[in-house]
Amino acid sequence: MSAPPSLLALCAALSLAAAALPARAESFASSASSAGSASSGSVSDSIEDSSDSSSRDKEVADGDYRVVELADAAGRPDTLRLRLRADAPAAAEFVLYVPRQALAERALAVGDLVQTRQRIYGYEFRRADTRQPFFLALRPDWQHELDSRVVAL
Repeated sequence: MSAPPSLLALCAALSLAAAALPARAESFASSASSAGSASSGSVSDSIEDSSDSSSRDKEVADGDYRVVELADAAGRPDTLRLRLRADAPAAAEFVLYVPRQALAERALAVGDLVQTRQRIYGYEFRRADTRQPFFLALRPDWQHELDSRVVAL
């Protein structure tokens, strides 16, 4: 008994797809890992009081913030230090440390407006003009879940 040609073609296509799956999964995991490390960081390492006090893990209110200073972060290679000031009468300020790669596609400049939104995982920072997120500051429990781990097979 012989299988119909369409069934043989389907089996061959499925076999080829299954053989390619591990390579694609590895490629996806690699690119997701590099994208995640470029666009997220822990709250404790990313946000601090603008006066450079040792007190970290500040609560950041939702709202619009102006970039009032942008510079290389001392002692942190490939990291930018952004001083952000609330675009409101209270004029709250904080400093955000962002990997340079997170802004590689389109840099921020002094005077640009950044929106901050508190999320279940931490904080989302996005450009006000495009509403495109560029950085996530993750709470410790979320950051721990995303940390890379060695897997033995």
